[in-house]
Amino acid sequence: MQKKMFQRWIFVFHFIFWSAHWGVAFLGFNNLSWNGFSTENNLLYVAFAYGILSNMLLFYWQYFVTVPYYFIKNRIFKFLAITILFFLLISGIEGYLDYYYTKSNNVIEESFTFFEFSMIWLFPDFIFNVFYTFLGFLFRFPLEYFKSEKKKQELLKETHNSELKYLKAQLNPHFLFNGINSIYHLIDKNSTLAKNTLLQFSDLLRYQLYESSSQKIALQKELDYISKYIEIEKIRKGDDILLDYQISNIQEDQTIAPLLLIPFIENAFKHISNHDDPSKNYINIKLLESNNKLQCDIENTFDSFNSVKKSSGIGLQNVKRRLALLYDDQYDLRISTRDNLHKVFLEINL
Repeated sequence: MQKKMFQRWIFVFHFIFWSAHWGVAFLGFNNLSWNGFSTENNLLYVAFAYGILSNMLLFYWQYFVTVPYYFIKNRIFKFLAITILFFLLISGIEGYLDYYYTKSNNVIEESFTFFEFSMIWLFPDFIFNVFYTFLGFLFRFPLEYFKSEKKKQELLKETHNSELKYLKAQLNPHFLFNGINSIYHLIDKNSTLAKNTLLQFSDLLRYQLYESSSQKIALQKELDYISKYIEIEKIRKGDDILLDYQISNIQEDQTIAPLLLIPFIENAFKHISNHDDPSKNYINIKLLESNNKLQCDIENTFDSFNSVKKSSGIGLQNVKRRLALLYDDQYDLRISTRDNLHKVFLEINL
């Protein structure tokens, strides 16, 4: 609808633009004489007619042919060659008509050299022809440029969407593998608890399969999902770890791309240290929303022999790529490892 409306306005603009030319040529000049062409012998009107037609041909040759089919597609040599050839053709025809009417109607009696004739008749035509050729380029190029840029953006967006779908398809099996592995460890410890945990795990899968399919989702829903995941991990780990989980100042109307935070939290639980003293195995998770920015701080202890493994998971690689695609320069991600402590800081401009 908007495209059709825009095209109509373009048509109206062109109609008014050229109507003004014809109006000025035939109504705006009285008792005017130019190189023997005058309103008294009606030759000036004839000169105006084929002059404006020549300008229109040069203008629309650029507008409909050379710019969209050659210049915008970087066929610069062909663009220049075709533009110059057509320009010479139209200018030659216009020059011939000038010469024909001056001779056949006895507008002038004295003879002219070719140079003198060129300077009196052809040179003014040449200047106008150059002007309207450039004007046709000037009118068309911005339209084609923005159309080309829009196509590039649409293609880039489609590529991003396809890549995001692929990354999500990878993330679900990855999460499924981790979840099943967690429940597996519970079966021998407490079968009843394992069954209850399996039911909670099915809720998480339902969220991934059905609710997280859109590009953005309510931040609160995402955090509820994370809370359920943490509860499952708390049950599995039991008293073997110390866990501190805090959420502050979350606005109800905030949205976020789904499944961005969970890989970092999965990673913390997966690679938590395994000391005999539970107080040395801890995970701190803090989520804070302020000034339309979400801050996520995650810390976990880890065993030194696991340090290589922890940064190579599929989920972590995917979430980094998704952050780059979805938030571009609107996020800050810092991951550090020091003294058997793994830290993740993520800030997203919501």
